[in-house]
Amino acid sequence: MVRLDLSILLPHLGFLAQGALLTAQACALALIGSVVMGAFVAIARTSSSTSLRRIAFVYVDIFRNVPFIVQLFFFYYGLPEIGIYIDAFTTGVIALSIAGGAYASDVIRAGILAIDQGIIEAAEVSGLSRRVIFTRIVLPIALRTSVRPLGSVLINMILTSSILSTITLNELTGSAQIVVSQTYRPFEVYVVLLVVYAMLTYLVSLGITLLHRRLNRDMMEAVA
Repeated sequence: MVRLDLSILLPHLGFLAQGALLTAQACALALIGSVVMGAFVAIARTSSSTSLRRIAFVYVDIFRNVPFIVQLFFFYYGLPEIGIYIDAFTTGVIALSIAGGAYASDVIRAGILAIDQGIIEAAEVSGLSRRVIFTRIVLPIALRTSVRPLGSVLINMILTSSILSTITLNELTGSAQIVVSQTYRPFEVYVVLLVVYAMLTYLVSLGITLLHRRLNRDMMEAVA
């Protein structure tokens, strides 16, 4: 029978915490990148330009249907073959941003399409330009209504970030693998890893729920 002895991990908690912090940093930066990328792609997909819509469709289709590990290996191992060298952390952030942007674009696009046309028509009547209407009215409302589904994108990003360990990045999973090689106690290490990932995703989900409620309350107060 396997005996659970977490005490052997005490000397390694600081190292695992560093890995968790690296995971949080990579995911935070990738979330910003995903939202920015997703917003541009969503704009392109709702554009009147056929060329922009096709380009956006191809981007989403490729990065939603190619395994993330293949995308990651292309950026980290493939690009150096043509003279482009990027460190592991930056590569991880870029890969997560591009892959996440494909999913975020669907969320933001749905938010844009869900906006009441009466709001847009009222803004047009007031003499605002199409650019101002989109950047000051349409996009902020779409992002506000997309908070909860974007939270799901972030949670998926946290889980997917474990794959970054395959490019020598010592994020949470990579750090855990090193601790396993030093302690020869994979059971205890991966029990802790399961708990930490569960806590991270739970805290993110809770934060998104609170933010969603706050934004809805602010919106209701503004309407009132």
